[in-house]
Amino acid sequence: MSPPPPAALWCVRHGESAANVARNAAYASRSEEVDVRERDASVPLSPLGERQADALGRWWAAQPRDARPTVVLASPYERAHRTAERVVAAGAAVPNADGRPPEILLDERWREKELGLFFRVTHHAISKRYPEQWALRQEQDVFYYRPPNGESGADVVQRVRAALADLRQDYAGERVLVVCHQVTILAIRYVLERMTEAQLMRAWRAYDLANCSVTEYRPDAATGRLALARLNRTVPVAEGSAAAGDGAPVTAEPSPAEA
Repeated sequence: MSPPPPAALWCVRHGESAANVARNAAYASRSEEVDVRERDASVPLSPLGERQADALGRWWAAQPRDARPTVVLASPYERAHRTAERVVAAGAAVPNADGRPPEILLDERWREKELGLFFRVTHHAISKRYPEQWALRQEQDVFYYRPPNGESGADVVQRVRAALADLRQDYAGERVLVVCHQVTILAIRYVLERMTEAQLMRAWRAYDLANCSVTEYRPDAATGRLALARLNRTVPVAEGSAAAGDGAPVTAEPSPAEA
């Protein structure tokens, strides 16, 4: 028999990053270039992203013990890892028996979709500079289109599917927090909700996953599988510790279908 699922799975997108700010500015000005100097894995949080992570951590710290994470996993990308660190430092997770917060476990399978050659350019530039690639992207859609030196949506699903299988095997009955990325959470939804490609693409285009938003899964009593309980919840960031009124502004960015 397979082990029971985690008692809760919370998927949190990282706080606003420097690349989120730069990409929003590029699209607003219809620029072809995104002003990012770091490699994708090293992009830091913006000052607002740090505030968002702190607010989310304070909100969780104010919840009952049985509504807080016992396990914390994260993408090793700087913006996700630092978000997880700040959330845990604010008291979000249940301490271990020795009173210390749980270790943040990094796993590269939770990283963002690799954009390869197109990391620092907008889709305006792709269509202008690489017309053959743009035509191929339009033909295959982002689920199967793989940019040069990058990944397709299906590539992300493959590694996320394996990570979710390990999560179920290793953390049965635990309350698990995964801090990762927008497309990664879409891939989690695709696997756990057993979406078709068409359903995924509708979801991909329908919403912008907010920074530090919470998407929650709970076990379904009838099937034993994790079922969606909340999607893209932003109240924790906006409220922070409600009694202190120390929340943070909520931010998002253009749909990842543009990526």
